[in-house]
Amino acid sequence: MIVLAGLGNPGSQYAGNRHNIGFMAVDAIHRRHGFSPWSKKFKAEIADGTLAGEKVLLIKPQTFMNLSGESVGEALRFYKLGPEQLVAIYDELDLMPGKARIKLGGGHGGHNGIKSLDAHCGLNYRRLRLGIGHPGDKSRVHGHVLGDFGKLDAEWLDPLLDALADNADMLVRGEDSQLMNKLALATGAKPEEEKPKAPKPAKSHIHQARNGAQPKKLPETGPMAEMLKKMFGAKKD
Repeated sequence: MIVLAGLGNPGSQYAGNRHNIGFMAVDAIHRRHGFSPWSKKFKAEIADGTLAGEKVLLIKPQTFMNLSGESVGEALRFYKLGPEQLVAIYDELDLMPGKARIKLGGGHGGHNGIKSLDAHCGLNYRRLRLGIGHPGDKSRVHGHVLGDFGKLDAEWLDPLLDALADNADMLVRGEDSQLMNKLALATGAKPEEEKPKAPKPAKSHIHQARNGAQPKKLPETGPMAEMLKKMFGAKKD
């Protein structure tokens, strides 16, 4: 089983917050793939289904963001799962809006929901970060993350969530680089590919000569030597 945990805060007053993009992501997956109706368990809303031939549990902790790990940790223990079977989906201030990154393990980056998951679930789980952008001033961060997405945000938010739902099987299979390319294409960004190394240009004969190639010694005797003397004159000391 794979657990996809979207992080956010419960309640209608938080539903449109940037901080709730994790909830929005698992809601999009739930709608697209015919999961069971949401039910309450593990201090969370949960739904189960199948993706890529794997049983999947969607979970939205209802403990509020800062205690997310209590809920997710309880679910992992119930199903006897380790952190390797967990994918956390959450908002990231340090990514531009619409950008996405995924990695295994890592630090919490100051995110209280991830701090809680680390404490209750271990560190070795995959983290799908969805960029919400930084307001530019530390004093405005709280209002930014707990503020609602604006109308213009729908231009990248809707395609991002749709692409994540469409390609959720890649998330389950661990096809992370392919998934990142799908999300980048959906939001109009250039897919991230490893740039091939440019071949080194062949050195010109002149370049080779300047870097240590020894010139051929001119003949000092014979017909060629005589011809060179006539053309350039005898060398003077």
